[in-house]
Amino acid sequence: MQKTYKCLIADDNIIDRDAVEMYVGKIDNLQIVAVCNDGLEATAVIKSTAIDIVFSDIDMPDLSGLELIQTLQNAPVFIFISSYAEHAAESYNLDVIDFIVKPVSLARLIKASNKAIEYIELKKSVLNNTTDNSTAPVNTSNYFFIREDNGYTKINTGDLVFIESMGNFSRLQMLQQKKHITLVSLKNMEEQLPAEQFMRVHKQFIINLHHITAITAEGEIKLIGGEIIPVGAAYKANLLDVINKKVFSR
Repeated sequence: MQKTYKCLIADDNIIDRDAVEMYVGKIDNLQIVAVCNDGLEATAVIKSTAIDIVFSDIDMPDLSGLELIQTLQNAPVFIFISSYAEHAAESYNLDVIDFIVKPVSLARLIKASNKAIEYIELKKSVLNNTTDNSTAPVNTSNYFFIREDNGYTKINTGDLVFIESMGNFSRLQMLQQKKHITLVSLKNMEEQLPAEQFMRVHKQFIINLHHITAITAEGEIKLIGGEIIPVGAAYKANLLDVINKKVFSR
């Protein structure tokens, strides 16, 4: 039997709220428990009902989405949905699992939901595992090890395409679409990986500079394998400085 995850939707805009409700209703393993008009209503539901995933607008009266997550001691997994992309940086500081810019599409909502579910299951797995993964050793040679499945997995840095933050976890995307998950934060990964090869380009992403295939006019990075990674405003200048040093002059 397929496992279902209990969801709450919070948005003061009835059109946007109905759109999210319609799309979430199309995803088989998601169950809508409550649809709320604002953050205060959402808080009351979350405190009295077990919720796995919250789809929340940010700009709501009385209690914003940012304030909502900050008031909760044991917050569910949050996916923020907003018309304002500039809220993304602050959202990721709160370990939000994903940020969607309106208007919402079904495909984008499915992608965010899958990421949230993956994080929920990883967290459960770690809690049931007595091994302390947080001290996984990372070195700065051409390989390092991470703790995974009660053992150690060797990661060749040349095969590592990018690293994505998933709350307290990091997802390592490798060549040939292989991936690994470890309980090491993106910040710790950044501090221990070789800076000449790996660069933080976003609150949620570290990329392998050797695997860049293009940087678009819109400021997105295309990587081997077709992945497209956004560049955060705070990281753009540093990235362009590195890239310009590699550009042939006329």
